[in-house]
Amino acid sequence: MDTANDDVRGEKRWPMAVTLIVAMALPFLLPSNYSSGPKWIIPAIEAVFLVALILADPGRIDRRSTFVRTLSIGLVIILVAGAAGVTVRLVIDLVRGGPETNSPGGLLRIGAVVWVYVVITFSFLYWELDGGGPEERARSTPEYPDLAFPEHLNPQVTRPGWRPEFFDYLYLGFTDSTAFSPTDVMPLARWAKLAMAIQAASSLVILGLVIARAVNIFK
Repeated sequence: MDTANDDVRGEKRWPMAVTLIVAMALPFLLPSNYSSGPKWIIPAIEAVFLVALILADPGRIDRRSTFVRTLSIGLVIILVAGAAGVTVRLVIDLVRGGPETNSPGGLLRIGAVVWVYVVITFSFLYWELDGGGPEERARSTPEYPDLAFPEHLNPQVTRPGWRPEFFDYLYLGFTDSTAFSPTDVMPLARWAKLAMAIQAASSLVILGLVIARAVNIFK
């Protein structure tokens, strides 16, 4: 099992931890039928994964090990499952009609919460899969990155040794969900193209159906 070298300086953990805590709070803002069980189940699992990651890799994110990698991938899977579940539930309510989506306030609140859930989930997905994850990126910049950031394409405009960190992937998740397509970050790997296509389609469906339903309510 590999451990971090003293030379390696990984990224700070607090941006991902704060964002994950926000994601853990989102299910409590949704109606009870948006969860297959108690609302606290998925947030509790995510909290366990977060604590385990902090204990396994305290301080900066720089410990490369199979255990840490498994925990990180497991956390992403939980986020994806949670986001997929609430997105499907919202789409069903919007298409068939539901009590939560019959009032303008409730409709906009639920739609916004689900949309933010999708943004955060894909941000974690990109952050964890790009270049082998944050631990791997702390050691070297891949010759052929999965995601090409502007700093990769124009190294003269950034500091030497620049590497994307969690906030960069959060920005990527936000822009892909608002523009419904890549903006300044280009997907090069096939998994990245597929993920960005799914995110853009999900966001388009959520916003499109919410807006259509809202217009119908106000008529």
